[in-house]
Amino acid sequence: MKTYYVYILKCSDGLTYTGITNNISRRFEEHQNGLNKTCFTYKRRPLELIFHQEFNNVEQAIYFEKKIKKWSAKKKFALANGEYNLLQILAECRNATHSKYKPNS
Repeated sequence: MKTYYVYILKCSDGLTYTGITNNISRRFEEHQNGLNKTCFTYKRRPLELIFHQEFNNVEQAIYFEKKIKKWSAKKKFALANGEYNLLQILAECRNATHSKYKPNS
């Protein structure tokens, strides 16, 4: 059975990068060594792997990666730090302030 990983890197400038791979150590080394000059992380090294989640199903991994790529940095750091209560609060705040439903005023 193949394993897939969704991961979050913290860049030297404090920004985050979210990706997917089937080999977490190889992919991290590729980022860290700057193999791809056009990659988002190239000029933001050194990097720190702050989160990874394992999946056995590639579709689930892709779904999760796409979902967290849209998250704010605060939410990504909350996930990486295991701050699930904060993650819930941040999700509620975002939903309240970005709701498509606008009550009549």
